[in-house]
Amino acid sequence: MKKISIANGQISASEIALGCMRINNLSKSEGSRLINTALEEGINFFDHADIYGGGKSEEVFAEAIGMQPSVREKILIQTKCGIRDGYFDFSKAHILNAVDQSLKRLQTDYIDTLLLHRPDTLMEPEEVTEAFSKLYESGKVRCFGVSNQNPMQIELLNKYTNHKMMINQLQLSITNTGMIDSGLNVNMKIDRSIDRDGSILEYCRLHDITIQTWSPFQYGFFEGVFLNNDKFPELNHKIDEVAARYNVTNSAIAIAWILRHPANIQPIVGTTNIQRLKDICKASHVTMTRQEWYAIYKAAGNTLP
Repeated sequence: MKKISIANGQISASEIALGCMRINNLSKSEGSRLINTALEEGINFFDHADIYGGGKSEEVFAEAIGMQPSVREKILIQTKCGIRDGYFDFSKAHILNAVDQSLKRLQTDYIDTLLLHRPDTLMEPEEVTEAFSKLYESGKVRCFGVSNQNPMQIELLNKYTNHKMMINQLQLSITNTGMIDSGLNVNMKIDRSIDRDGSILEYCRLHDITIQTWSPFQYGFFEGVFLNNDKFPELNHKIDEVAARYNVTNSAIAIAWILRHPANIQPIVGTTNIQRLKDICKASHVTMTRQEWYAIYKAAGNTLP
């Protein structure tokens, strides 16, 4: 699998990452099969959050992979913190405690990347800075990022910390293309021209921030998957047509469409199905043409000016 560079070259990661939100529902043997399949396919980046499965997902992962130093040095672990029961918490005390608990569950001494999970409007950036500095200096976290934050929120954090935000995890799929739509419809009096996120796509490219996409197969806000969905006949017809051309599955094309963007976006895929994961990984070997990319974009119901 192809690799991408994260954190100004500090981290060489697989261009597709495995999201571990649902592995809490797997047995140790099932989890081991999934993780080993990911490793065999070239995935070395695993995405977690302290809230996934109430922490159990991190525990299952560590047990399933047989965490020990020789294993740990071959993989990259990302986790997130900040979402609590009914509110967000970016306080220094919570960040430090959350990381310690994740390290314990993951059976490791360090996290490769730590993300602040969604924005906390009560955030005091000085506190976040203190937490990040302590985590970095102690060797518990290598680099930092955010999820679902706009350029000014990132700028606010970066003003106070020497540990710049290197990742922004955002929703993007063929049917959720807000960050792309506004850039294609500049100066147009239509809904798709509305910039709802402060040109986050261009901002991240300018500042060498890796965009990671969550829910790359979902439409709406967890309304369901668009593949093989009767609500999207034209889109599925076009995806299947392109998939046949490259001799891959429709799930591979959905990911290849994201990978084709020159922003070096890293999709987070959360499947626990072994065969589907293998099918998805074939996206790394597909480079679709501009015509194919735009044809799929338009088949999703988008128009070009």
